Amino acid sequence: MKKKIAIIAGGDSSEHDVSLRSAASIKGWLDPERYDAEIVELQGADLKTLNRITEYDYAYITIHGTPGENGLLQGFLEMMHIPYSCCGVLAAALTFNKYACNHYLAQFGIKISPSFLLRKQEWLNGQINVQTVNDKIVNEIGLPCFIKSNVGGSSFGCTKVKTLADVEPAIAAAFREGDEVICEAFMQGIEITCGVYKTRQRSVALPITEVVTTNEFFDYDAKYNGQVQEITPARIPDATRDAVQAMTLKIYDILGCNGIIRTDYIIAPDGTIQLLEVNTTPGMTATSFIPQQVAAAGMQMRDVLTEIIEN
Repeated sequence: MKKKIAIIAGGDSSEHDVSLRSAASIKGWLDPERYDAEIVELQGADLKTLNRITEYDYAYITIHGTPGENGLLQGFLEMMHIPYSCCGVLAAALTFNKYACNHYLAQFGIKISPSFLLRKQEWLNGQINVQTVNDKIVNEIGLPCFIKSNVGGSSFGCTKVKTLADVEPAIAAAFREGDEVICEAFMQGIEITCGVYKTRQRSVALPITEVVTTNEFFDYDAKYNGQVQEITPARIPDATRDAVQAMTLKIYDILGCNGIIRTDYIIAPDGTIQLLEVNTTPGMTATSFIPQQVAAAGMQMRDVLTEIIEN
């Protein structure tokens, strides 16, 4: 009999619609001879939808943001003994918190950009104000810098800040996405991204994509409205490619990931590999990186998804 697959999409973040587009792509790729797949849209985690999920044999999570990327949905599925496609509760919760994840990985020799964290309650009650943030930016990370949500994705609430006058509106935009905000030093260099996955049989590091945009940074329009050039494989030396792929597989093991992850980096002018962030439920839309990288590897998305589900 065919396995019943719930492709769980939607969620409660600004990436709700992006998630639904990922789900539609995944459903189109899944092998209809093996799987009976349906998209289950989750918003607000209502009991009726959660009960519906328990009727399936397997869950493919493609929610970008809460509750599918931060461990909440994974915890529910584990309690219900339903296997799922991505990393577990701890790895999901850790990678969803960009600041905590990057500083954790730094203890294993992964290079990260200097940054500091702002919490909404401290901001609202005046423990931190614009002047203290400006002082920290000047003294600790410099300009330009990035101010972004600690938990969001798809560049929602992310601003490249060039002057101190831009700091307060950038913080306000980032706090609209969540209760924590990162102020992070700008990293000069080539932006790349690398997808990997592991099964019991093998480890797969996909070809690396180079991201080139004339926008200020790789923002929402660059990601989803074509304002970007995505070059796969990336135009980087073979030694750098090998080092990035090895580092991504190392990160996969350190965090205890499952399924496909995608890790973003900046290659500095001196060749240093600097981590941007780890994505444990990467986008799967028609314009997303993972499908591009799978195609560049001479593989089919249907085969990759089958391999992950059967694992």
